[in-house]
Amino acid sequence: MADPLPIRRLDETLINRIAAGEIIHRPASALKELLENCLDAGATWIRVTVKDGGMKLLQIQDNGCGIRKSDLPILAERFTTSKLSSYSDLSRIQTYGFRGEALASMSHVSHLSVVTKTKTENCAWKACFADGRLVPAKPGQAAEPKPCAGNDGTTISIEDLFYNTPTRLSALRSASEEYARILDVMTKYSVHNPLCRGVPNPDLSTPASAASPAGTQATIRMTYGSSIVKELIHYYYSSAGLPAKDKGKDKQQESDDEDIDMEDDVTPKDWSFDAHFTNANYHAKKMVFLLFINHRLVESSRLKRAIEGVYSTILPKGASPFVYLSIQLHPSTVDVNVHPTKREVQFLNEEEIFATIADSVQEKLGQQGGSSRTFQVQTLLTGGIEADASLPSKTRKVKESQSKSTSDDEDEDNSDKTTSMPSSQRPTKPIPSHFKTGTLDSMFPVANPALRAQPQESQVTEYKREIRESQCRLQSVLTMRKDVEVRRHQQLTEIIQKHIFVGIVDLSKTLSLLQHSTRLYLVNHCALAEELFYQLGVRQFGDLSRMKLSPPPSLRTLSQTTLDRDAIIDKIVEILMARRDMLADYFSLNISEDGDLESLPLLLRDYTPDLDKLPNFIMRLGPQVDWLSEQGCFETFFRELAYFYVPGPGPFAPLGDARTVEADEEKVERWQIEHVLFAAMRKYLVPPKTLLERDVVQVADLPDLYKIFERC
Repeated sequence: MADPLPIRRLDETLINRIAAGEIIHRPASALKELLENCLDAGATWIRVTVKDGGMKLLQIQDNGCGIRKSDLPILAERFTTSKLSSYSDLSRIQTYGFRGEALASMSHVSHLSVVTKTKTENCAWKACFADGRLVPAKPGQAAEPKPCAGNDGTTISIEDLFYNTPTRLSALRSASEEYARILDVMTKYSVHNPLCRGVPNPDLSTPASAASPAGTQATIRMTYGSSIVKELIHYYYSSAGLPAKDKGKDKQQESDDEDIDMEDDVTPKDWSFDAHFTNANYHAKKMVFLLFINHRLVESSRLKRAIEGVYSTILPKGASPFVYLSIQLHPSTVDVNVHPTKREVQFLNEEEIFATIADSVQEKLGQQGGSSRTFQVQTLLTGGIEADASLPSKTRKVKESQSKSTSDDEDEDNSDKTTSMPSSQRPTKPIPSHFKTGTLDSMFPVANPALRAQPQESQVTEYKREIRESQCRLQSVLTMRKDVEVRRHQQLTEIIQKHIFVGIVDLSKTLSLLQHSTRLYLVNHCALAEELFYQLGVRQFGDLSRMKLSPPPSLRTLSQTTLDRDAIIDKIVEILMARRDMLADYFSLNISEDGDLESLPLLLRDYTPDLDKLPNFIMRLGPQVDWLSEQGCFETFFRELAYFYVPGPGPFAPLGDARTVEADEEKVERWQIEHVLFAAMRKYLVPPKTLLERDVVQVADLPDLYKIFERC
């Protein structure tokens, strides 16, 4: 056996270059950081110059407050910032940037130069940086900043991006595609900041607009086209009933105003959102989704899916809307420091907020009704009697009599032909047997027969194992069990209990088809499974089976898989270790004295959760579980456990990560969904109304299809 390799400290230059790769992925991510710096500086106009998709040159100029000459020597050092002095400041941060890593990262992977001037200085100052330090502009010169001509504000130039990281450079796409990404970032920020003017250039020019819905729509017209603006719906919501604020004013002024508002008028539970979204008359091939949370451009796949679910019921197949959302939350409820590029944030009451937004959009679209939708109507159906209108009247009468005679004969010979009977009086025919027995998989050829999880003849699978309700006297648990019954929706309960599984439509999007009576439903089996596993946890509280892990992984190792900050990892481990006994007694989650995870709660036998999501589950137990109240602790823990158990990537999967499933794993997952999950749902799921509103959609009804066919 070979001797173990020695552990060494990494070179400081290598450390900084690795860190730079986490912040600067491509030219567009560098531009995003620079744009945010301009807005933090109170700029009212911004000019961007790009060469070769930003790889040769990326320059951004603003008229903001500028940078002091005395601050230039440490400008590009890591963790140098004017916006953060202590960790507690993160709970009330209002600026875009705060960690002081952007310019430092750029200096390690490009040639960085800065020209800046404050209003009080007589001249501008130019400085060049490399590897976080001042360097001379030319060999033989001094490294100190040099005086030069310049306007108030700052001009930052990045040249030869990734010149010293050839692997990253070769991974970039073409210059045109990188430029398109840069243009997309600029367009989104211009919509959210209408008071900030974009200096005219061939591809994007935005005039300064008023900080109002009309100003926002004017910017949308300039950037996305007038066809979108004609169909836009504006909606503002505030949980505290406060009026909409101007979102385009000076950044420092805005920060001061919000601090006052948060202290005097708004509680941490209050929040609001401002939305501009298209109605049913507009549809595009690809969804445009702009999401800003506390003025930060972020992404949320869960909210995007909820909005798509709302529009899926009113838009044609393959059509997508335009949606711009600006959500305002109390800073103390938002964790902005969860992603290196600040692309994601986490906040309290996320599920409730997303549900409110989706319901509001659905309500406004419903109020529009069909008044704004336009259709092309075919007034003459091919093959009808009217098709022979060009014939002489006598000939047409003969054809009409022949048609009527033929129709009468067919009605006598074939009882299924009911065209002469009004549809309101027509009896509903029973569904033919092949509609009940054929699964979706059996209707399509499969290249690899091993992938077929079920023979062509499908029968209703019953879950044989009995899951008993545990004996518990805790009032909080009894209240939770009662709430499950109170939220029951009777119609949806009947659908779930008596459904026939048709097939999985899309495994990655967690969509399946169910049949109940004469209706066909498209369901999000991930959402149904989440509710099932939550209810199974509450049902078996204190008496859960255990799923042993061998060898038991360390809590710290699991946390380090998703986090790279030792302070946060230590806090999560400390929280879980302090509650080892309670976790073992109530939830069957056993942790050894050494901090090893020995077992997990087993909610449903014959079903194994995806252990690749275990690090994310452990990481979320720290901040997402309400450890201060009894019922809140039980509810939030079982919700997090349900998120871990659901099939597919889950609602909190990292954005942009492609999920690859091997053929054998896909076969097992499909089998578990059909024969274990849906079988258990028939027996134990108590579905709430919220599932019927967003995650269970009727896509077809046999009597309605008959009406459509007879008109054709």
